[in-house]
Amino acid sequence: MEYQKQMLALHLKANPKEVLVGWYATSSELNTFSALIQNFYGQSDGTWPHPAVHLTVSTEPGKDIETRAYISAPVGVTVERAADSAAFIPVPHEIRYGETEKNGLEAIANARDAEDRQTNIFTDIEALERAIEEVIGMIDRVSKYVEAVIDEEAPASTALGQFLLNALALAPKVEPADIERDFNNHIQDVLVVSYLANTIRTQMELSNRLATAQLTLGGAESANAGESGQRNQRGGKGGRGGREGHQQRNQERNTEEVRA
Repeated sequence: MEYQKQMLALHLKANPKEVLVGWYATSSELNTFSALIQNFYGQSDGTWPHPAVHLTVSTEPGKDIETRAYISAPVGVTVERAADSAAFIPVPHEIRYGETEKNGLEAIANARDAEDRQTNIFTDIEALERAIEEVIGMIDRVSKYVEAVIDEEAPASTALGQFLLNALALAPKVEPADIERDFNNHIQDVLVVSYLANTIRTQMELSNRLATAQLTLGGAESANAGESGQRNQRGGKGGRGGREGHQQRNQERNTEEVRA
């Protein structure tokens, strides 16, 4: 039991907000080892002053999974046998699970009948479609049963009738006109969101095209300005050369006139 003590201490240290309720085993048999572990978890370091809950899960191949819950009571035996002696008392229990866990278990169960033991993961729309089909199927079965009871073709069940009455009482009472109005409003909201998304997409594409056009025009203007500058520089050099040549010819002419 030293291993159990260490693992329990480590788990409670890593998860200080959790509270120990009991323990489970993958076997439906109860023996002296079950009593020994049950008494260990019912001590002051475990669930005391509350009794420890022992959950058994039957995992035999080819059989349905069966769960049972027990609490224990001390048995009047000797002190030497008190640690491994206990009377297990069955207690009612209920299995609860969320929608996510339910979908996961259904996906695993679907692979049971497949040859390759694989299953496809459905999208949200496909999962919603399957859920609606299952609800429609259940409503059809209930309707057939109620019609059979009314026609005295099937025995009536008070418990089942009370269950159906409670289920119908939980359903919200909404008028068809209200449902149609809410549906139309939802469709309009979806259309508005789609229109805004398309408008934003068009504006972004237009902005990108305008920016590209400005960059293209700016590059062409810069190239034209560069060519014009080079021409002016060449023209200026030519002008200076012409003026210098003209001044030199005038000086030579004046010199010849003085000599004459």
